[in-house]
Amino acid sequence: MEYFDLEDPFTTLKQHQFDTISTIFSSESDHMPCLNYLQCLTTSDFHVSFRQEAMSLVFQAQYCCNLDPYTPYLAVTYMDRFISKQEIPQGNPWVLRLLVIACISLAAKMKDMHFCYSNFQREEGFIFDASAIQRMELLVLDALNWRMRTITPFSFICFFISLFELKDPPLIQALKDRATHIIFQAGIETNLLEFKPSTIAASALLMASHELLPLQFPSFKASILCCEYVNEEKLLICFNAVMEMVINKMDAISTSSTVTPISVLDCHCNKSETEMSEKKGIKRHKLIGFCSESKRVKMSHIQPCG
Repeated sequence: MEYFDLEDPFTTLKQHQFDTISTIFSSESDHMPCLNYLQCLTTSDFHVSFRQEAMSLVFQAQYCCNLDPYTPYLAVTYMDRFISKQEIPQGNPWVLRLLVIACISLAAKMKDMHFCYSNFQREEGFIFDASAIQRMELLVLDALNWRMRTITPFSFICFFISLFELKDPPLIQALKDRATHIIFQAGIETNLLEFKPSTIAASALLMASHELLPLQFPSFKASILCCEYVNEEKLLICFNAVMEMVINKMDAISTSSTVTPISVLDCHCNKSETEMSEKKGIKRHKLIGFCSESKRVKMSHIQPCG
């Protein structure tokens, strides 16, 4: 399988030419979860807890199997898109574990990485044979119409950075690294699933520039807002959500005695549960001046081995 680069989902197009970018922007909505899934995440305790537990298993797999961060991120995008199109039966906890393994396995194959799911299963205390995992993989592939070269926020990073006309390579790399880290964090947030990947990318870059290059932030903001593909209103809302996320992450890290990706995820889950009970009243932080071919496989046919 050809290696999949999340920054360049269309590998036959090697440069970020206008027609390439136009194609990516026009296609990104096809790579997002369906709206009914987003609604479920705001009204259904089952869907919220299912995603939280799945996310926890994904991150456990990342660190026990030494996966690069792009692989679990890609696995989560597959999982979200799958759940939004496939009804998940309740009362079968093995379904979640099998789905997580299948999504990570598919992501690792796309990234041409080795994922030893047998070791991961032993560590987590559940075992599925290769046949069950393969059947779940086929179910995911079928639900996603085999569209596995997912367009993510990483697909837009280089394009938006090019709008800034920065000349210093170390500064460009620092900006890219920080925005990338913010995007990884954003993958946890359910309230950011409603935004297009390009909007998340632009918001992450603006947040990174605000932190690293505050004096140049106004010009960066203006450059992004001048882009014909950017919806200013959506960008403002997304940016506020990203900024709030970053602040909350910093608070979670500063108050945690043991800082790990899992502990940060736990802090996020606890916060999400509180917010769901309160429903409203989230304070928005506004930045001054910003406004200016396979056969079908049914879930019931897949069974765990033990």
